[in-house]
Amino acid sequence: MYEELENIKEKCLSCQKCTLAKSRNKVVFSGGIPNSKLMLIGEAPGYWEDQKGVPFVGKAGQLLDKILECVGLSREKDVYICNTIKCRPPENRNPLPEEKLACEEYLKAQIDILKPRIILVCGNIALNTMLPNERGITRARGKWFDGPYGSKMMPIFHPSYLLRNDSKEKGSPKWLMWQDIKEIKKEYDKLN
Repeated sequence: MYEELENIKEKCLSCQKCTLAKSRNKVVFSGGIPNSKLMLIGEAPGYWEDQKGVPFVGKAGQLLDKILECVGLSREKDVYICNTIKCRPPENRNPLPEEKLACEEYLKAQIDILKPRIILVCGNIALNTMLPNERGITRARGKWFDGPYGSKMMPIFHPSYLLRNDSKEKGSPKWLMWQDIKEIKKEYDKLN
């Protein structure tokens, strides 16, 4: 499993299939720990991810770590993290269809190799990639969907969205995320 992932990563690191290759600082292939239990698929690298070559390392990543920690999960021991695309779009704009298509083989390979049993679909871009018939993260979040290889997929709010919506009142995005992460942990604990 690890060797297969390394082979795909090496191919991705030298990828020139779209124009993002010209503007990127670093390819952001993955973070966390490769495992068959839990995968989180984000949208695209941001500024700090592009600088460090690791997904979710800025403020949104720090919040993601806190969300995981509040239910006893960590990226170092429990979660494999990757993005829909592997290079940062200029000015953090949404990825273009041809950019998503160029990275599709890498994301598909990550899923095919790990065959995760739970996939967290983080944010609208990831939602549109993994569940193209679903419209809007607000409607889809917190629901289980059938995923590849018999996995269960749950769309969740992107941590950057939560940073912009500070309320913790019942029904707020942060409150909804707390409900979602508890449900995810419940499913995670059922895995052997």
